[in-house]
Amino acid sequence: MMSIYPWLTLVAIIWLQAVNGTNTTFPAYSSALKSRLGISQLNLNNLAVASDLGKVFGWCSGIALNHLPLWLVLIVGAAIGAFGYGVQFLFLTTKISTVEYWQAFLLCVISGKSICWINTVCYVAAMQKFPNEHGIVISLTTSYSGISAKVYIAMAEVILGKTNPNNKSIYLLQNSLVPLAVAIIVLPVLHDTKSVVGGEKKVGLSSMFFMAGLTGAYAILTTTVPEFITIKQRMPMAILLGMIMSTCLVPLLLKARFNIVSKNKVTTIHEVTKRTVEEAREEGEMEEGKGREYGVWDLVRSLDFWLYFGVYGCGGTLGLVYANNLGQIAQSRGMSEAALVSISSSFGFFGKLGSALLSALASRRKHVVSNTASLAMLMVPMAISFFLLLIPSKIFLLAGTAIIGMSTGAITSLAVSITSELFGFKHFAINHNLLVANIPIGSFLFGYIAARIYDSKGGEVHRVCNGSWCFHQTFLIWGFICAVGTVLSFVLYYRTSMSHKPLSRPDS
Repeated sequence: MMSIYPWLTLVAIIWLQAVNGTNTTFPAYSSALKSRLGISQLNLNNLAVASDLGKVFGWCSGIALNHLPLWLVLIVGAAIGAFGYGVQFLFLTTKISTVEYWQAFLLCVISGKSICWINTVCYVAAMQKFPNEHGIVISLTTSYSGISAKVYIAMAEVILGKTNPNNKSIYLLQNSLVPLAVAIIVLPVLHDTKSVVGGEKKVGLSSMFFMAGLTGAYAILTTTVPEFITIKQRMPMAILLGMIMSTCLVPLLLKARFNIVSKNKVTTIHEVTKRTVEEAREEGEMEEGKGREYGVWDLVRSLDFWLYFGVYGCGGTLGLVYANNLGQIAQSRGMSEAALVSISSSFGFFGKLGSALLSALASRRKHVVSNTASLAMLMVPMAISFFLLLIPSKIFLLAGTAIIGMSTGAITSLAVSITSELFGFKHFAINHNLLVANIPIGSFLFGYIAARIYDSKGGEVHRVCNGSWCFHQTFLIWGFICAVGTVLSFVLYYRTSMSHKPLSRPDS
């Protein structure tokens, strides 16, 4: 008998991920926050670092899950974000007259921490409901976090229309209320403990991939095609939100399909035995492909880890820093912050979705490109894009942002698989948290470079810089940093291809 609850849980995870990338909307309101606080670009960069610093405390959610039910951890995480972003909203709308800089810094740390709590719930729920396919499911669902900025921009345009683009406080209000509202809506399905079974897995996951592809394609169309951009009606943005919500139709269709098939077909003992053998073979392949398990001490002594750490820092982390600065980049080029953020978000979604598709193919094909090879191939266009940004043309700015967004999304999504592939599953949570610890480090270092150069161009009085030269030196430095990461990625690929045996399916 098919249970619909595991598939409803998958829908719940998708909805949570689609609204959990609250930090990706930072560029959309950062200029307004900077003006309200009366701070320099360097101090604004420190607020972005504070949001990333919250991820350092993500391990708290893991400890909480040892003592609290899944649904309660989700509510706590959403409530933390509601407080952090809510106070910032009240300050930006002058409902609170004064907020000291250190208080704003602390609020950003709290807000960043909430993202980790919700992510932890999503990862654990995916592992519980899809024990054999959790890697594919996590990659698929986290792709929706790449489109969070586009979702919030869409909701803002549905609420306000395009006639009031200067109301930046709407993003902080949404960051505060939307994740909490979605968390409350999906609470009932998190109580069920059944995992997905039966032959509907392939059909269900394929349907989810198809719907994700349509959603990403539509998001890019509404961002890049002039006919969509110039439409003043709310309809295009409402359709995007409807496409994400329509994922709830998949469980209903699967249930209907199962009922129809079960009426017309009697499952024989031979068929049941065949499926059992196939599932056992898949589990056996997972065990066979499992390499050495790295503890923390083994990890920090491993050259492969530090190469991986450097590649991620010069690639994924640098891409996130670029996204954090999109507000000032757009302002300096005389463009809309929302438009540039939408492009980065939409293409980042496709990057994450593409890596999810690669993970799905890798589990079914005999000959596939390794994850470290994919990582190296993604670093090349990303490094080139930073140098393309040196050309003072809006076309190259849009193209470079799209490529960097797509590469960043793919790299951050692939990292989950690479960590377990290189260093094992047993200590995955700790090992991967050590890797992503370079996000606040890189956010500070790379963001500091951009902020210092920006402030020197903009002056101490107005603190606003206009023109392509505002980020010219920054893009040049970031390009060389990304080029170094590209070289390291090929070294990592060479070392791991020599020392790690690729997974292969035995001949049937």
